[in-house]
Amino acid sequence: MTEVQQAPAFVLAPQVGQLAPDFELLNQYGEPVRLTDFQGRNVVVVFFPFAFSGICTGELCEIRDNIAAFKDSNATVLAISVDSKFAQRAYAEHEQFGFDLLADFWPHGAVARNYGVFDEASGMALRGTFIIDASGLVQYVVINPRGQARDFAEYRRALSALAGQ
Repeated sequence: MTEVQQAPAFVLAPQVGQLAPDFELLNQYGEPVRLTDFQGRNVVVVFFPFAFSGICTGELCEIRDNIAAFKDSNATVLAISVDSKFAQRAYAEHEQFGFDLLADFWPHGAVARNYGVFDEASGMALRGTFIIDASGLVQYVVINPRGQARDFAEYRRALSALAGQ
């Protein structure tokens, strides 16, 4: 179940069935968060361009308001942007996000590059979502172009399919 709407031509995003690239980033509290620490759980990695921007806030608030759909699927949400941990913390507190916001700040956008969602021209991540199963394999990929929000119903369908495996 993959739907890649638009991906940068110069970097390939991990595809369904591939092992997700591991990473370690600081969350909004300055704590290290490593993808492989979630082995045994599903993980929804949500790249977003910038904290406090309109579409990003709408998308992340929709996740916040529907977090039960993720918890019911044994899924942890990790939201990543190129903002600093300080901006991530202010954003998380302002919007009352109960999930980790990770800072892909330095080296600038390195994790976004590894996932094929870094926009070199603007220095930001595209809106990419990767659902990774408990064994670390990518089960769902969607990458939206600038200015286009993700469809929350797609998350529900992908998580439901993952729960049915």
